[in-house]
Amino acid sequence: MSTRIQATSDLGVFGTLREGLRLSPAITKGIGVTLALAVVATIGRLVVPFTVQQATDRGIVGDADPSLVVQMCGIAAVVLLITGLATSWVNVRLFTATEGGLAQLRVRAFRHVHDLSVLTQNTERRGSLVSRVTSDVDTISMFVQWGGIMLILSMLQIAGATVAMLFYSWQLTLLVWVVFLPMLVLAPKGQRLLNEAYGNVRARVGGMLAAISEAVVGAQTIRAYGSGDRVLRRIHGAIKGHRDAAVRAQMFASVAFSTGTLLAGVALAAVVTLGTYLGLVGEISVGGLLAFLFLVQIFTGPVQSATEVLNEMQNAVAGWRRVISVVHTPVDVKDPEEPIDLGPRRPASISFTDVAFAYPDGPPVLQDVFLEIPAGARVAIVGETGSGKTTLARLVTRFADPIVGTVAIDGVDLCDVALADLRGRVVVVPQEGFLFTGTIADNIGYGRRPVSRERIEAAVTELGLTDWVATLPDGLDSDVGQRGESLSAGERQLVAISRAYLADADVLVLDEATSAVDPATESRINRALIGLTAGRTSIAIAHRLSTAEAADLVVVVDAGRIVEVGSHEDLVDRGGRYARLHASWVVQSG
Repeated sequence: MSTRIQATSDLGVFGTLREGLRLSPAITKGIGVTLALAVVATIGRLVVPFTVQQATDRGIVGDADPSLVVQMCGIAAVVLLITGLATSWVNVRLFTATEGGLAQLRVRAFRHVHDLSVLTQNTERRGSLVSRVTSDVDTISMFVQWGGIMLILSMLQIAGATVAMLFYSWQLTLLVWVVFLPMLVLAPKGQRLLNEAYGNVRARVGGMLAAISEAVVGAQTIRAYGSGDRVLRRIHGAIKGHRDAAVRAQMFASVAFSTGTLLAGVALAAVVTLGTYLGLVGEISVGGLLAFLFLVQIFTGPVQSATEVLNEMQNAVAGWRRVISVVHTPVDVKDPEEPIDLGPRRPASISFTDVAFAYPDGPPVLQDVFLEIPAGARVAIVGETGSGKTTLARLVTRFADPIVGTVAIDGVDLCDVALADLRGRVVVVPQEGFLFTGTIADNIGYGRRPVSRERIEAAVTELGLTDWVATLPDGLDSDVGQRGESLSAGERQLVAISRAYLADADVLVLDEATSAVDPATESRINRALIGLTAGRTSIAIAHRLSTAEAADLVVVVDAGRIVEVGSHEDLVDRGGRYARLHASWVVQSG
């Protein structure tokens, strides 16, 4: 049974950061040098208060010494220049490492999405799934590149400022920490609230992108059915949900920021008050008090900005969790550890042995399936909608694995065949062939192996499609448009058939799609299918029983079970399920 992609990971904040760094090791590349530069930048900031104290106490108060003031100013200027250069270097190194690490994360997440089975992918809306590899990673990038350096420098500044303040006055240092103690005590609870709030924001972003992308892709259907207002209400609802979640998260962040600002003001006022008293009793000099006030600013600045950094961190952690949940989704269709080689290419047999299957959280859709498909046979699978015929095809292509039993190719369990080998042996022609941006030639030649222009042209000729290509404005160089929208459904099917022909598969799985095309295109499709299936095992999901009439073997599926197998003539003579389906189809067609 296929697994589901979870909405988010259940890792804690530090667990998420650890796992995120494990998945993106380039982020930590050269971190030792970066931290050393950050220490230099922090020490540089602490030198300024010292020069202020020396200039005040030795150069201004008492015996004035202008040369000492100038000297201290010069030292401060040089130190600030070094500090600025060190900070810039830290930013450049962090940015480079971050982009490298997040590129690793994007590639890993994208690759994992493609490793997941189609059924697992379908547990998540496409727009939401795309947002995990795009916008969610962007939030991580914003935090690591900006908030990351702020967090590193802030922690160093707080530690360095505390040590420097102790040098001037332990009483004032204790006072500063007492003022900020309530904020430190309440920080864990505030972090949890922000964590939940920003987790909801990231989920809402995914839902919003899913709703918008669905509306864009389905724009033609929306216009055709006049359902624009309903779709607009749905999009407005998704946007409003995101807005409300973002406002709520920002409200928590604003409260934290305001608290930090208030406490910074209280700390400064308390230091001035107590510092003045200590100065009067000779516990601290005027220059020492001025230096201490500078250090308080260095201390409180990171504390105030910490709320903004925390804001970004929670947003990033929420995004990181959503990406991690994708990467941690188990791959239910896996490559075997020791794959079995299928040998030389040839038409292959397919067998189902005691197969059962159920979709995630759903009832069984296939039960007790036993079926033997001879090599080179043309097989038609027929049955009413929902009978299970499409699921049979998915098992043959190993887009999913049965929960019970085995599906084998030439006697080898599909689970023992390398997926790369299987994808070359079993090729699907879907009901609605997907086309990529580019020309018809680009799409026909799309596959794992490069195909020359000459081979593409030969395939078109061998399938009898040269007359169709001649009707196109630029022949094989005609642009297909976005998702192939410049072509009709039948023409897209012709491209898909040509693509499958070049794949040179042992087994073809065809999802018939000729019911909505004009007679001329249907004739071309049928002619092309004859060329495509010649010398290969073919399994067609037959929506029109004319396909079954031409098949070597007809498989009738009803309520998840195979109820009849035989040739068209034999099944009609039996007067069973297939005979009734065929008689009904003949009446409707007539």
